[in-house]
Amino acid sequence: MRTTILTVLAVSGLAVGFGCGGPGSRAGQGDGPTPAVTTVVAGETAEQTERMAWWRDARFGMFIHWGLYAVPAGAWPGKGTGHAEWIRDTAQIPVGEYEKLLGQFNPTKFQASEFVRIAQDAGMRYMVITSKHHDGFCLFDTAQTDWDIMSTPFKRDIIAELSAACKQTGTVRAGEKVGVGSQAVRFAVYHSIMDWHHPDYLPRRPWEKANRPEAGADFERFNAYLKAQLLELAQPKYDPGIVWFDGEWEETWTHERGQDLARHMRKIAPKVIFNNRIDKGRNGMEGNTTGSGFAGDYDTPEQTIPTAGLPGDWETCMTMNNHWGYNASDKDFKTSGELISKLCEIASGGGNFLLNVGPTAEGLIPPESVRILGEVGKWMRVNGEAIYGTARSPFAEIPAWGRVTAKRDGDDTILYLHVIKPPADGKLTLPGVLNAPKVAWLLQSPLSSMLPQVEASSANGVLTVDTSRVTRGALTGTGPVAVYSVRLDGALDLVPSPVVVSEREAFIDTMEVQIRPDRADCQTHYTLDGSEPTTLSPVIVRTASGDGVPVRVDRSCTIRTRVFKDSKPVTPVVTRAMRKVEPAAGRAAAPAKPGLKVQVYRGRWDALPNFDILKPLATKAVTELSTAPAPDQADGYALRFTGYVKIERAGMYELTLASDDGSRVRIGGEVVVDHDGPHVMSERRGSVALGAGWHPITVEMFQRGGEAGLKLEISGPGLNKQPVAGGMLGWEE
Repeated sequence: MRTTILTVLAVSGLAVGFGCGGPGSRAGQGDGPTPAVTTVVAGETAEQTERMAWWRDARFGMFIHWGLYAVPAGAWPGKGTGHAEWIRDTAQIPVGEYEKLLGQFNPTKFQASEFVRIAQDAGMRYMVITSKHHDGFCLFDTAQTDWDIMSTPFKRDIIAELSAACKQTGTVRAGEKVGVGSQAVRFAVYHSIMDWHHPDYLPRRPWEKANRPEAGADFERFNAYLKAQLLELAQPKYDPGIVWFDGEWEETWTHERGQDLARHMRKIAPKVIFNNRIDKGRNGMEGNTTGSGFAGDYDTPEQTIPTAGLPGDWETCMTMNNHWGYNASDKDFKTSGELISKLCEIASGGGNFLLNVGPTAEGLIPPESVRILGEVGKWMRVNGEAIYGTARSPFAEIPAWGRVTAKRDGDDTILYLHVIKPPADGKLTLPGVLNAPKVAWLLQSPLSSMLPQVEASSANGVLTVDTSRVTRGALTGTGPVAVYSVRLDGALDLVPSPVVVSEREAFIDTMEVQIRPDRADCQTHYTLDGSEPTTLSPVIVRTASGDGVPVRVDRSCTIRTRVFKDSKPVTPVVTRAMRKVEPAAGRAAAPAKPGLKVQVYRGRWDALPNFDILKPLATKAVTELSTAPAPDQADGYALRFTGYVKIERAGMYELTLASDDGSRVRIGGEVVVDHDGPHVMSERRGSVALGAGWHPITVEMFQRGGEAGLKLEISGPGLNKQPVAGGMLGWEE
C-alpha cells in the first residue's frame, strides 16, 4: 500500500521527536543531535514503520552494477565503446556470443571487505548490488540456473560474501550515532524482473526475434523462476534489507503480476523493503508513483532529483559518470563537490541518495570512484549529522543560498543550513519562522584554525543567520558546502509563504488564480497592481476546506501577496506576473502533404546544434514524432522535424515534450518547450496561445548516448492530452 508522509517536523505544535544533543565542541560537531522517534506517516501500520525506520534514517547508500558486462568494459567489435550493462541489447549480441563472457569473468582482485570499507569511508549506510541484471546473469549461487557466478572461473558467491562483510560492520538502526568510517552498512540486492537470457522471458529483443523466436516460451514458467530466486535471496545466507526491483516496464509485466510478486515478497520476507519498480505505477525516470493501488515502499527517480522532493519515501539513484556498469573509456566523472551538493539537495527534499559504482572485471571499484567517494566521506565526517536522520526542509521555497534539513532536539528544533552558494553579505535568511533562535554555529572540522562567529536573529517573521564574520580559517575542511546549525526555542512555529496557484502565467480572456493561505490564525493580503501588500490591501477569504477563494484576473497584472499575523508581516512578499495574450493566428489552407518532414544528421553534441549550418544525411516524410528515422547507429545523431500542426479551436494549449537527450519545440517561431542538454528520458512542458488553423511547427532533438526516445503530446480546449500525430500534421516542399 502506498503511503504519504504527512509531517516530518513539528510545525505549529505537531511534534515529531528526534533525540537529544547540542552544538558540542569544535572538534566534536559530528556528535550532534541523534534522531529517536520515527517519521509520522499517513495510513502506515506499525509493521511498515518498523520496516522503513532504518532506511529513512540512512539517507546515503552505494549502488553497484556488476556482472559479465564488465568484461567488454563498454566496447564491442564494430559496435563502438559507448556500452555498459545494456551491452547485449545495445550492441545486439546474440545469446550464444554473450554466453562466451561466462568463461572470461574471473574477478580475482575482488574483496568484499574492501567494497564495504569504501562505502564506509564515503559515509554510506547501505549497499545495493545487482544479484541479477537484465542479461539474466546471477552473481549468487542459485539452484535455478547455471547462468550464474558458480559457472565462471571465479566460482565464489559474491552476494553471500558481501552480505557477510556488511554484517561484520554491525546492524543499521534508526537513531544510532554515526561515526563515518566505522558505521554499520546494511546489505541489499538489485534483482531485475527483465531477463534477456531465460528462454521463457518475453518479449524478445526486437533485433533477435528472427533468430530467437518466441514460440514455446511460457512467461508463467519464468515468473515461477523469478519467485524461486527471490526465495533463495530471502534466506539468512543473503539477508537483504532491500530488494531493488527494475525492468518492470515491458508489457509482459502487468499490474496483476506486480501485486502478486509484492504479496510473495511480504510472505517470504516481511521485513524486506522493496521499491515501486515491482509494480506498474512508476512515472518513467521521474520515478514517482502515479495513481493509487500500486505496490512499493518508496519511489525511484533515476538520474534526476525532484525539485521539491516527493511527498512520500523516495530515493534518487545516480551514476558517478555516464554509465551504470563499467565502461573503461568513460572518464566523465562528477566531482565530489557536485555529489555533495546533490546529497544536500536530496536530503533537503526528504529523499535518499543511492550513488552508483561499476566495478571492473578484475573485481576493483575504479580508482576515480574510490577517490571521489573518499572526498565525499571527508565532508560527511564533519557534516554527517546534517544528513543522517534528518527531516526534509519545512520550507516550501528553496533558499537562493542552498538547502535546509532539520531535527528535533528535546523540546527545541535544530535547522541545518547547507550553503551551496554563499550570499555576498553572508546573511542566510529563512522566511516565516516565528521561533526565537537560541544559538547558531558552524559544523566545523577539527583542522579549522579559528572559532566561527555566527549570530542568529529574528524580525518580522524572517530568521537571519549572519555568517559574515566567519573567517577562512574557520571554514577549513568544510568545503564545498559549509553547514550552519541554528537551535530554535521549541517546536518549529512556521508560517509558510502564500502560494499563488494557476495553470499557467498567460491567458486569453480571463483566468482564476488561487492564493492559498496556510494558517487560520494569520491573514493573507494581496494586490494586483504590483504594489506592496499591507493590512489595508484585499484579504484572501478562506473557504471551509481551508483554501482561498479564487481571484479572477482579466488583464495583465502583477500579483503580490504576503501573510500577516497580529497586523505584522511574517513572510516575505510573493510575486507572480500574469500576462493576457492574443492567440497566434493560424492559416486556413491545409498543407499539401500529411505528416512531417524530418532531416537526419550524424554527429556528437552536448547541446542542440545549429541545424541551419548542417548538411542532413537524409530527408524523409513521417506520420509521427519518434526516433524511428534515426540512423542505424545507436548514438550520435540529431533529428529536425518541420511542418504544420492543426488547431481546431482557439485557446491556450499545453505541449509536453519527452526526450533523451536534448530537444526543443517551436510553434510559429516561438520556443514553447526547451528541453535541451544531455539528460535521461524525462518530460518538460510549455504553453502557447493558438488560434484555429494550421501553425508552423519545428521539433529538434539530438541523441548523444544511452537510451533514446522522443514524444510530443498536446492538450487544450476540448482536447485531452494526446500525441501530436496523424491528421494533426502536414508539410510542404
